[in-house]
Amino acid sequence: MSFIKVYSFFFFFLFFLSSSNAQVQALFNDKVALKTMGARWELDSTSARGTFLVTPYKSIYVLPFVWSSSPNEQPHSGNDSPVYVTPAKIDYDVVEMKFQLSFKTKILQSFLWGSADLWVAYTQISHWQIYNADLSRPFREINYEPEIILNFPVKFNVLGFKARMLGLSFDHESNGKSYPSTRSWNRVIFMAGLERKNWNIYIRPWYVIPESNGDNPDISDYIGNADVNVIYSRNRSVFTFIGSHNFNFEGNMRGSSTFSWAYPIKGNLRGYLQVSHGYGNSLIDYNHNQTTIGVGVSLIEWQ
Repeated sequence: MSFIKVYSFFFFFLFFLSSSNAQVQALFNDKVALKTMGARWELDSTSARGTFLVTPYKSIYVLPFVWSSSPNEQPHSGNDSPVYVTPAKIDYDVVEMKFQLSFKTKILQSFLWGSADLWVAYTQISHWQIYNADLSRPFREINYEPEIILNFPVKFNVLGFKARMLGLSFDHESNGKSYPSTRSWNRVIFMAGLERKNWNIYIRPWYVIPESNGDNPDISDYIGNADVNVIYSRNRSVFTFIGSHNFNFEGNMRGSSTFSWAYPIKGNLRGYLQVSHGYGNSLIDYNHNQTTIGVGVSLIEWQ
């Protein structure tokens, strides 16, 4: 596939996504964009919008240029089974494209004594070696993450913040590859959402469901056992920090940190800067330490 055809296909896909139906089109309409935690998760009776309406979940962004300090050219798994033998080294470029799509929809509203909502969500992150003509511009890694979320609205104070939601989800994430490059994990994630003026905080500890012969049995040693997502919005700019940690204070402390800045360009379109350091930039990189810097645009951002 030629370079021009690749770009044409990609931007046609974005255009189709943003204009093919009224629900998705509304995601990019500045007049209806959801801004608060209560509106995002429809936590009050006045914000409830019914079921089966597609709404944003995580950020939706396109980063045409992402630089890596150390591309993972020879990924390996913590599973020592022969089927996970380390593959031959691949000559990846240090610059690639990255984009993320993420949506959710409510499938049950006000059940369990009228206080809970049930959501399904889907997030996909793609890492594209689009500038690597020598390798025919392959997708280096695509991570698929469906999720079922049980959410409860709450109202109580915690250290000057208002607790707005408590949740529980079942999360599956995989890269859809065959041996030896297959990576996946299943988690039960506990979630709490707090807010205060321009601040939103999501705290997510999780339990990794063990497998007898998992693709990456040591994944929580690197990516961690919990993460925290801190969002601050000011003058239509959105600053986000996501940090994860394995809480191994007596051994090898590992995790990751990601800082993002979305700044206004026009309407809901924002410029986007993302800086990340640590493990788990993608599933194939779960045990690979690197720093990445990406620039591009954000179409939907946590607010």
